[in-house]
Amino acid sequence: MLEIDCSRGEGGGQSVRTSVAMSTVTGNEIHLIRIRENRPTNGLSKQHCTAVQAVADMTCSQVIGNTLGSRELTVIPGNEHRYNMKMDIGTAGSVSLVLQAMQLATVGFKEKVNIDISGGTNVMWAPPIDYYQQVLYPLMARMNVQAELDIIGRGFYPEGGGRVKATFYPIDDIKPLKLTDLGKLRRVRGTCFSQRLPKWISEQMVEGCRSILEDYCDVEIVTQRTTGDSRGAGLSLVAEYDNGLLGSNVLTTRGRPADQAGIDAANDLVQIIDSGATLDVHTADQLLPYMAMADGDSAFSVSRISRHLLSQMDTLETFLDVRFGVERKGDLYHFTITPGGRK
Repeated sequence: MLEIDCSRGEGGGQSVRTSVAMSTVTGNEIHLIRIRENRPTNGLSKQHCTAVQAVADMTCSQVIGNTLGSRELTVIPGNEHRYNMKMDIGTAGSVSLVLQAMQLATVGFKEKVNIDISGGTNVMWAPPIDYYQQVLYPLMARMNVQAELDIIGRGFYPEGGGRVKATFYPIDDIKPLKLTDLGKLRRVRGTCFSQRLPKWISEQMVEGCRSILEDYCDVEIVTQRTTGDSRGAGLSLVAEYDNGLLGSNVLTTRGRPADQAGIDAANDLVQIIDSGATLDVHTADQLLPYMAMADGDSAFSVSRISRHLLSQMDTLETFLDVRFGVERKGDLYHFTITPGGRK
């Protein structure tokens, strides 16, 4: 049984989600200790418990310690698969992060997996569900990892109430992803969403965003106004290149001018564009497990190395024979991922 100290690296929920999923993929029993020790509230949250139980249910695995606030967790992988799952996080806990763990756990599945999940679709400190459609899933498709989702309803903090239906398709072989040159910037697309808020909020967000980005390239932003149990608004952007994608997003908060939220999202994207990086740092840490299991070397560059990225590397090295090479050139960090590279 592998013992994994979850206080290392980023010290949050990332190491839990990745470890539990990789345990079921590799067949290694694991014992996680010091879970989320670097967070104000230690131990598993409702969202983490949902992710752990979802992975356990879909892989018929046994988990010990999967309770709210638990700082230790044991996973004994099963040898059967379930292909239709329905769950409710019960709060505004992130649907995106639960799906992240579930999709990784489907590596090796022989049939497509259908998931119906409720919770928070657009919440702080988690990727918006729109980002999966715009950036993550298109890049994963290039690695032969196919996924799609429909946003049935949006859920914001604190009520949640969003709903998503996702489908993960069987993976034959994971192809490497080499992003060393993005090529020419073609356009920026975006989705500005609002729920139970005045129309002028989304209009001002789009106006603020356009005021920054229109000097760079063509900008296409779709506005969506929905109804639901919760209230909120935000903007999710993707810069489309010849060879890749870069993403940025923002959520409105009380007291923050709507146009400034749009300006902030645009400025974040411009900063990534100007850096010359081939992946934004949030996409890099989500693609890393698939690169580590790919049939060949992958490569990309980022403008900074986040603690999430460090945590992912540390966790993946526990389960896989993989070598991560990092070289700094100017203001960029160039990564090479070599499966089997430690032999």
